[in-house]
Amino acid sequence: MSIAKLETCGLRKEYPGTVALDSVSLQFEGGKIHALLGKNGAGKSTLVKLLSGAIQPTAGKIFVDGREVSFHGPSEAFAGGIATVYQELSLVPQLTVAENIFLGRARKRSGTRGLLIDWRQTFSDARQLLAEMEVELDVQRPVAALGVAQQQIVEIAKAMSFRPSALLLDEPTSALAQHETQSLFKLIRRLAQNGVAIIYITHRLQELEWIADQVSVLRDGKLIGTLEIADARAEKISEMMFGQTVQKNRPADFKATGETVLMVRDLTRKPAFHDVSFSLQRGEILGIAGLLGSGRSELLKAIYGAEPFDSGEIEIAGRIVRKTDPIRMKKFKLAFTPEDRKAEGLIQILSTRANLCLAGLKVVAPKGWLNKKRENQIVNRLVQDLDIQLVNLEYPVASLSGGNQQKVVIGNWLTTHPQIILLDEPTRGVDVQAKQQIFQIMWDLSREGISSIFVSSELEELVQVCHRILIMKKGTIAEQVKPDQLTADALFVRCLEK
Repeated sequence: MSIAKLETCGLRKEYPGTVALDSVSLQFEGGKIHALLGKNGAGKSTLVKLLSGAIQPTAGKIFVDGREVSFHGPSEAFAGGIATVYQELSLVPQLTVAENIFLGRARKRSGTRGLLIDWRQTFSDARQLLAEMEVELDVQRPVAALGVAQQQIVEIAKAMSFRPSALLLDEPTSALAQHETQSLFKLIRRLAQNGVAIIYITHRLQELEWIADQVSVLRDGKLIGTLEIADARAEKISEMMFGQTVQKNRPADFKATGETVLMVRDLTRKPAFHDVSFSLQRGEILGIAGLLGSGRSELLKAIYGAEPFDSGEIEIAGRIVRKTDPIRMKKFKLAFTPEDRKAEGLIQILSTRANLCLAGLKVVAPKGWLNKKRENQIVNRLVQDLDIQLVNLEYPVASLSGGNQQKVVIGNWLTTHPQIILLDEPTRGVDVQAKQQIFQIMWDLSREGISSIFVSSELEELVQVCHRILIMKKGTIAEQVKPDQLTADALFVRCLEK
């Protein structure tokens, strides 16, 4: 494969009332991995959408291998040599690895007028592609049977089947554990060594030294600068991304009351988890650490009633709950922010205003009729208190950045006046500044006596934020640790299954 080159010259994108991208000129070279950084709303997603043909620029030009190109859809971008892998995977779980890689493009049997698929050749093509990528996967296995890391590899293989000059990777490790991330890095390195220009978007600054050759930073739609990785110190990048940003630490007066508000006894839902027991105090932030597949998310869903459990019991404020469902648990003053905010936490086509009121409709409309004055008071207070950055409350919530969408998910549940909030990966795919704001929200709620159970794959967050941390292994609680007694690295070692 020849060395590729992707270039933007004065790329600009305007929307009514705002400039999303302002005259950005960048060069991405084959053989190099170019990290693209910026806080939520900085213009990264807009740049990716322009390069992938999802939207068209207001001004500026795009060049692939020195040739000016203009894309009017993702299919044209793929044909033009630019492939994109988004944070949300676009695989069909019921289909095989090979079917997903060549979806809509599988080989047809000769003499059938293109009506019948040549499965033998399709499987062979998939094996050959994966062999070139030095990846071992059963191409006839359904994608649903794969882990998240393997699904990410299938998504990349699907993109590479177009033989692109440039590959855009949007937060490819956001759902991966540390050991899975390293395996993916090796694959990305091999692709770069074959001459592909890799554009790597991430919020995890700690990944840069492992994966990037160059780093470019966007802020408020403008290109702040490009650094070689040797010069890309964390302090310098943070300053480029945010200007002056203060890193917040766990407050010194941050303490739980000692009063038990939740007891979980021998909760079991096989094969996800079994015999899980723990307590939660008023105002406490309780972290749950563990590798992917340890049962963390399934446990939260069972407590909230989003999924059933087989046996065990839950006690809330002295009352035993043996069967759960979301409506009942909501009456017990529980709230739940799911891992997948776009699919399960928000209704993307509805406005930000509507999404902030969904869980609290009885508060906004106590007698079944919408009280507009009351709704405005609640929504405006949430926007101010949570520092939700938006252009217009009536625009679809999908128009917000990831960090602001996450704050809308939390704000939606705050309208119900919960006493316990279950937070599943609340900082996934959001920038450093938005994470700090979410942490501050959790600390403020703790001071008001509201308890939280916090699941995160980023173990340093648990160490920074929580009072206590439970470690899950193979579906059960293995041990309890104090965050001030260990580092994130030490916590990771304890999470490893033995």
